[in-house]
Amino acid sequence: MSEVHVSRRARLRERCAAQDGPAGAALVTRPANIRYLTGCAPAGPAALLLSPEPRDVLLVPPGTAVSVPDESLRGCVLPATGGEPAVGAAELAARAGARSLAVEEHHLTVARHRALAAAAPRLRLTGLACAVEQQRLVKDEEEIAALRDAAEMTDQALGELLESILVGRTERHLALELDRRLVDHGAEGPAFPTSVATGSHAGIPGHRPTDRRVEEGDFLSVCLGARHLGYGCQVGRTFVVGTAPAAWQVELYDLVFAAQRAGREALLPGAEYGAVDRASRQVLEAAGYADGLRTGVGHGVGLEIREDPRLCPAAMGKLDACVPVTVEPGVHLPGRGGVRIDDTLVVRPQADGGPELLTITTKELLAL
Repeated sequence: MSEVHVSRRARLRERCAAQDGPAGAALVTRPANIRYLTGCAPAGPAALLLSPEPRDVLLVPPGTAVSVPDESLRGCVLPATGGEPAVGAAELAARAGARSLAVEEHHLTVARHRALAAAAPRLRLTGLACAVEQQRLVKDEEEIAALRDAAEMTDQALGELLESILVGRTERHLALELDRRLVDHGAEGPAFPTSVATGSHAGIPGHRPTDRRVEEGDFLSVCLGARHLGYGCQVGRTFVVGTAPAAWQVELYDLVFAAQRAGREALLPGAEYGAVDRASRQVLEAAGYADGLRTGVGHGVGLEIREDPRLCPAAMGKLDACVPVTVEPGVHLPGRGGVRIDDTLVVRPQADGGPELLTITTKELLAL
């Protein structure tokens, strides 16, 4: 993908030139943004984009190995006395004749910002804002293919767990087993901390596994995702353990399933972020569960498991095609448990069949 990374850096360079003039440079310090622009993911890096200099620079701390994918990118390991990569990048930009340096102010600490100003006092520091994050929003087909593979690994790991004996095992043990199965199927690892919640814990968003053991009749909620080539997906399912579900469990599950389906069906190019949230939220509110969605119905996924867009009431903007997002409503009843259903989908136009579902584990309420 070296040509892709060159093209991505060229787009960012053009944006910086339009903002700061041809003698401007850009400093990228967020690790996910650096991976997006260079294809490299070393520890503690800084990427410097020079204009019109055709070779950009990836700087890493002393003792860090760095391998760059093509000649348009130069790797630079700082010497033992060379300081911090972002500071080294600022000094390099000044020596290259840059008059301004656009930085990711939302990622830099105040101390690092001051260090940049002190290292290159003649450089005018400007804000890069979230320019790289905005570029990352719409995924190309290679990125979507990586997400599709991650989803397949996740579905396989979850499917195997459902075939095993669950009663008597702890949430923590099941989560560790899922993590192992993700790696067995080719994942780099989990995209986020795997959540396994049973009994009264079921349906709690982001629940951290405990030593509570699975019991007959419990709701069992699982949320996990594989990371593949840097890209992570998310799938969440809820099941009943051991016996046929009780009437209240079926009723609650059907409600969350209806809310999730409404959110999925709203994922079309041009749909407002808030409208997708409302589609799910209205289903829950009509049944008296207004608190079922505390923050929002979903979010973007990619090199980070939570990235733009945010599908929540206050979010401004409209969906584009080829944007992968989650739809993940849930309801938790304190002391009883609850239901969460999460999917990762790619926004597609109706003419192409509508949203592409990447996570295909059954959403039927199974008794395991």
